[in-house]
Amino acid sequence: MKVVVIAGGQGTRIASVNSEIPKAMIPVEGRPVLEYEVELAKRYGFTEFIFIIGYLGDQIKEYFGDGSRWDVSIEYYQEEKPLGTAGALGFLQDKLDEDFFVFYGDTIVDIDMDEMLQYHRAHNAAATLFLHPNDHPYDSDIVDIDEKGRVKAFYHKPHLEGFVSRNIVNASLFIMSPTILKYIPVGKKSHIEKDILPACLDAGLPLYGYISFEYIKDMGTPDRYYSVCRDVKSGVVARRNRQHSRPAIFLDRDGTISVQKDFLCDPNQLELIEGAAEAIRLINQSDYLAIVVTNQPVIARNLCSIEDLNKIHAKLETMLGEKGAYLNAIYYCPHHPDKGYPEERPEYKIDCECRKPKPGMLLQAARDWNLDLSQSYMIGDSWRDVEAGENAHLKSSMMIEMNQPNDLLEAVKKILQ
Repeated sequence: MKVVVIAGGQGTRIASVNSEIPKAMIPVEGRPVLEYEVELAKRYGFTEFIFIIGYLGDQIKEYFGDGSRWDVSIEYYQEEKPLGTAGALGFLQDKLDEDFFVFYGDTIVDIDMDEMLQYHRAHNAAATLFLHPNDHPYDSDIVDIDEKGRVKAFYHKPHLEGFVSRNIVNASLFIMSPTILKYIPVGKKSHIEKDILPACLDAGLPLYGYISFEYIKDMGTPDRYYSVCRDVKSGVVARRNRQHSRPAIFLDRDGTISVQKDFLCDPNQLELIEGAAEAIRLINQSDYLAIVVTNQPVIARNLCSIEDLNKIHAKLETMLGEKGAYLNAIYYCPHHPDKGYPEERPEYKIDCECRKPKPGMLLQAARDWNLDLSQSYMIGDSWRDVEAGENAHLKSSMMIEMNQPNDLLEAVKKILQ
């Protein structure tokens, strides 16, 4: 299986760092960023590369040669003129007769490539997109997926005023089948995200989103470049590979992040508690994941539909994103054991394993994201939250006062200190 690296970018926005070398050759801790991608792929047994080069591409050829210094094989395609992120792929159809990875050459990334490939194959996808939440969804390309991960729509930046969505961002790393190549106009400038993938979606091809919290960051600007350098040096990049377990700070929703309101079932009712976004932003900057676990019996009582709840969570993630914060995941329990309410939904009236104080949601999150529960915390405004954390055998659980400004912030600071 081959890895195609698109490394022809000139890097005008990062020219102040170094304008005399191609963007993929800019050094991070003494080595070109492209070298990190080669070493990542080789670690997972992918040793065949095609580098698409353009601006100052001879420098890439001179440094990497045929790849033998890394025990890999490298071929090159030289663009005669800039063809965007997709245009050159159209010339490679005879070299790509099976599924292949696509990397952008200006990106520091450390992911479990086997896990993503397994997901791609399990869904028989024409293409799989690496997706993640980030701290600036308002100016990022958003991907809308269904509950099984299939792509429903693309929302490219800039977004219309009032745009609301889940914080699911295209991170520009892909696995593609050769079928995708048929939608690339040969010799014409085109882009994977804005041209090719939407065309494939319109044609009904199965596109899937693979959500991960592993490290991936491009170096499009000087600020992002220096941030990447710090993260490589500190070990953050390596630690976030999903092969390494990570701790989480689990958070209740109502009364902890958003103002507690009886039977909240309308996104317009949502109101962030003062300090909540800052607290979550601090979690994002740490090694912890920020994961919501919330009882939502409004579903069982038929006061709110699953669709309505998804809209509420989209609004919550949008509001947090506007303040530079994001949730890694949201788990909810739609059940309620007590029967006898008017118009209740019998299928949700069960004594389940996910309703807090039972630990089902926390345990499921641990399975989904390889969490270290022994080093994780629970913060909520109810005894149910505390007991759920205890039942999941977390390191500690903390109860804060309902709707109290900055209580969540102080609790998070205490954990991180």
